[in-house]
Amino acid sequence: MLVEDIFSRDPLYVEDSTYLTKARQLIRDNHVRGLPVVDSRGQVLGVITSQDVLRITSTKSNVTVSGFMVNVPTVTGDTVVLDAARIMLEEKSNLLPVVESQEDKTLRGVITIIDIFKHLDISKVPKKQIGEIMSTKVVTARLDEPVTKVWDRMVERDFTGLPMVRDEKPMGIITRFDILKRGWARISKESETRPVERMQLPAEKLMSSPLYSLGPTASVAEAIELMLKHDVGRVSVVDEGRIMGIVDRSDLIKCYLGE
Repeated sequence: MLVEDIFSRDPLYVEDSTYLTKARQLIRDNHVRGLPVVDSRGQVLGVITSQDVLRITSTKSNVTVSGFMVNVPTVTGDTVVLDAARIMLEEKSNLLPVVESQEDKTLRGVITIIDIFKHLDISKVPKKQIGEIMSTKVVTARLDEPVTKVWDRMVERDFTGLPMVRDEKPMGIITRFDILKRGWARISKESETRPVERMQLPAEKLMSSPLYSLGPTASVAEAIELMLKHDVGRVSVVDEGRIMGIVDRSDLIKCYLGE
């Protein structure tokens, strides 16, 4: 399968002269994890990631994206999808710009980690258990934590969601989208209008249920199917009522590639 078969055409993008606050708004409103950056001729210069722009405060509102974009490789329509996946994993990027050719960097679209995940061939998934590939350093949020404190942790670690726990037992999940749609993430650390923590909404009020989970002996194929069915980006690995680890799209794609 080639990138041409699955990439997203007519993507959101910004020019290098765009204010960072505008890029932040686009990322927030459209729930994307990055945007291609182009020059005035539509030539790709790099990408701006959600982790970068969501950290920006109002005191930096006159800054343009040119100083924050990162260089990433580009791919073309005739790039093999699994090769694009390897590049993403190596670059730790969730999207790659798709250009006309390696000589002509005109933006045609983007291919994302989600595009690739949706087109994995289940029949070719290695017969492994998710306990073998899970990330064991699990970052969680408590039900009673202030929403903005949880948001700060997400942005700092570049997580799109965190399991919520009570006494180390999983209760649900809170995602960036849960917080964004209620407007709490718009209060930056430096904002004079940010309420003190004791007056903030507890994260439990924005929690989504259920927390999708599997046992450590579940197969990688089961995890992929569960995530595709519910359109989620991660599954918690739970044993005897406690979270042992997390598997996300990158973990599963890496396993699929035999890496």
